[in-house]
Amino acid sequence: MNRSDPDVHPIEDPIAHLEQGFIDEFIRLRGHDPARLRDLAPGELDELLKHATAYASAKLAEVESRAHYVHELHGDR
Repeated sequence: MNRSDPDVHPIEDPIAHLEQGFIDEFIRLRGHDPARLRDLAPGELDELLKHATAYASAKLAEVESRAHYVHELHGDR
């Protein structure tokens, strides 16, 4: 299989884009620029990312919960 075939595109996970958006949102809410994280001290960066991923996880769970609720309202499930 030729992995450099320009006609073959990787499958993108839409949830991954949403998760990254939530992580970036958290970083901005904490007063940082997601593009400049390399400027942070390693310990500070690790702590920020730990909290950012927990925030994103909670937000994704909220989105999933709301989606299930909407499906139940419409009788889809």
